[in-house]
Amino acid sequence: MKRFDVLGVPIAATDYDRTVDRFAEWLADGHRTYVTVTGVHGVMESQRDPELLAIHRRAGLCVPDGMPMVWLGKAGGHAIERVYGPDLMVEVCRRSLETGWTHYFYGGKDGVPERLRDALCARFPGLRVVGTHSPPFRPLDATEEAALAAEIEALAPDFLWVGLSTPKQERWMAAHVGRLRAGVMLGVGAAFDLNAGLLRRSPRWMQRIGMEWFFRLCVEPRRLWRRYLGNNPRFILSIAGQWLGLRRRASGRRPVESG
Repeated sequence: MKRFDVLGVPIAATDYDRTVDRFAEWLADGHRTYVTVTGVHGVMESQRDPELLAIHRRAGLCVPDGMPMVWLGKAGGHAIERVYGPDLMVEVCRRSLETGWTHYFYGGKDGVPERLRDALCARFPGLRVVGTHSPPFRPLDATEEAALAAEIEALAPDFLWVGLSTPKQERWMAAHVGRLRAGVMLGVGAAFDLNAGLLRRSPRWMQRIGMEWFFRLCVEPRRLWRRYLGNNPRFILSIAGQWLGLRRRASGRRPVESG
């Protein structure tokens, strides 16, 4: 699958069908990996944290969750569409009715993964959800880690959905890939609350024009104002700098040095 560079993060040039097809290939081969659902927030957090950038670069896929990723991909000539975390979860669940894939939901506040399970099972009768867990707001201690590992070992889910928000969920997946008996781990953040019916979705027209962030800011201003009002302008400036550098290299020109 082709990828393109967004400030060092390798974004996959993909769509829902190709993404789920890749998951099917991994599961058929017994390949265990993790997937980041990456938008502006994840990219900008990676600029501040080299370890997080390395985690994105080691992922099986970084799918384009956000219209800026899609616009940049199309500008580079790629066939791409947005792979929105909540809708990706729905598409995988839909395919699971044909394949029998199993699911485990890890994340969210108390009761949220259970509400998510119930909502998805009501939407997709026959969906196989083998477990749920709402972790504490702190790292698991050794006893809790052992209990989780034992549970995952026994259940062996094909998909382990992680809803801890960025960058916590990316760190968690990178630390546990290969240690837990799960096929594909996916960090999907707010998809837990959205698909459980606990958060309102932005209108589709706002998603298409890249204004979902504004809707979410209006819904959760106290939690998200720093993220969007800080990250978005820095992202635009950083992308402008990246494109300017690419154009200079393509033309053979070097930046003018002062001094």
